[in-house]
Amino acid sequence: MEAVNAIGRRKAAVARVFVTEGTGKIVINKRDLENYFPSSILQFIVKQPLNTLNVSDKYDIRINLDGGGYKGQSEAARLGIARALVKINPEDKSALRAAGFMTRDPRVVERKKPGQPKARKRFQFSKR
Repeated sequence: MEAVNAIGRRKAAVARVFVTEGTGKIVINKRDLENYFPSSILQFIVKQPLNTLNVSDKYDIRINLDGGGYKGQSEAARLGIARALVKINPEDKSALRAAGFMTRDPRVVERKKPGQPKARKRFQFSKR
């Protein structure tokens, strides 16, 4: 099997995922998963699609992460892994969609508008 690649995005984070057959090693930006995401919750988020399909020890995964914070990066990686697994085996799509891993979360930060301190906040209004 040759390397399968996919892209996952979340907020400002972009994950480029490359999946090959292997032993279950996950490398993010040339660092181990445990080193890149010290929090076990974020590690769990990244591994969710693999655990759903019970293939966590079947593939080696290399991820290039860019932009965003830890939470956005972990969820972008999750989406990228799910998309790559569907490219490998299209029959897994329904199981991953049922678990909610195939949906790109469209919520992004609203831009700041001129004449206001923040996106929705207004400067204090004085009647007189």
